[in-house]
Amino acid sequence: MELKEFIENFANQFDDTEASVFAADTRFHDLDEWSSLIALSIIAMVDEEYDVTLKGDDIKNAQTVEELFNTVKAKQ
Repeated sequence: MELKEFIENFANQFDDTEASVFAADTRFHDLDEWSSLIALSIIAMVDEEYDVTLKGDDIKNAQTVEELFNTVKAKQ
């Protein structure tokens, strides 16, 4: 599992936010488009792509895309 690929998959869950906005240090909670619906999309994507079950708290506690990536990696 690579961070670059994770960032791409993460960015794909957003319809109106440019992919170029997303980087390891992106604070995704601060994005205008961020919502509970996108959080559910992220949970589903992580389950499908990485076979890891995230909880709401995992997303709530991660500040950046990389922190969430590290959480997913730790659960593999």
